[in-house]
Amino acid sequence: MKRIMTLAAGCLAATTALAQEEVLTVYAGDYVASEWGPGPKIEEMFEARCDCDLQFKPGELLPRLLLEGERTEADIVFGLNTDVTKRARESGLFAPHGQDLSPLTLPVEWDDEVFLPFDYSHTAFVYDSTRLDNPPESFEALLEAPDDLSIVIQDPRSSISGLALVLWVQAVYGDEAEMAWERLAPKILTVTKGWSESYGLFTDGEADMVLSYTTSPAYHAIAEGDETKKAAIFPEGHYFLVELAAKVAGTDQPELADDFLAFILSEDFQKMIATGNWSIPSALPRDQWPEGFRDLRLPEEVLFYSEEEAAARKDEAIGAWRRALSR
Repeated sequence: MKRIMTLAAGCLAATTALAQEEVLTVYAGDYVASEWGPGPKIEEMFEARCDCDLQFKPGELLPRLLLEGERTEADIVFGLNTDVTKRARESGLFAPHGQDLSPLTLPVEWDDEVFLPFDYSHTAFVYDSTRLDNPPESFEALLEAPDDLSIVIQDPRSSISGLALVLWVQAVYGDEAEMAWERLAPKILTVTKGWSESYGLFTDGEADMVLSYTTSPAYHAIAEGDETKKAAIFPEGHYFLVELAAKVAGTDQPELADDFLAFILSEDFQKMIATGNWSIPSALPRDQWPEGFRDLRLPEEVLFYSEEEAAARKDEAIGAWRRALSR
């Protein structure tokens, strides 16, 4: 009987300890929580230091959060970008992050008190140097290229990178953006809903160039030992895309949420995120990047819209794209 009672007491204690374990719920994009995304490593690293249970809830970020409102289960939202943060900020659903921003090494000034950068890249057209001998060396050269040059891009209405592209064209060409799209249209093989479909067509040899990021070649070089994939760097500049995390104002785990945001800026996280998410760390000097990243060609000119500018120009930029491609 004593043995039975001892076992029962032990089971009860274990159950109670499990029930009391703190849970941090993080809303993130599907790619984050996938087995090839950074989510599993982030979960492993943070749980080792917090003695808690980090749970990623993948799916759409802002639409889901706006639908749930103050009823949301999220403590942290991970993976927003400045093209949507104006709407996110105006929802009133986010709290100040409270982190010291002095460690940031972004190519733009950053003083946002709500949205915390964890990595960044630049929109770029990626090509295979074994297939394309003379890639365009400027945006203008891309528009002037022969029409048999085939390009795959993403839909700006459903893709973050697609939206970044139309804002990129808007930043370079301004009032002449629609004419720029008319010149580019004959070279566009197809428009896909998301980045993965486009990139798959490119790696399958279906297109000469694909809309992607300046960091994409690092994946091929480091993970595959393939240095034939390159990003075409244009003197007109490249659109800067930063990924952000934010604390939900109604979280029931405020201290744990703060710990997670501090973890994002830690050296351990920053060294992991480069190859974990194939993007440039937001708070790590270049000489500490992985070797494949230090060797990347990056633009000298960085184009960036504040959230107010991005929100104001978004509809105009998408409209120019739609009108040009529908002709």
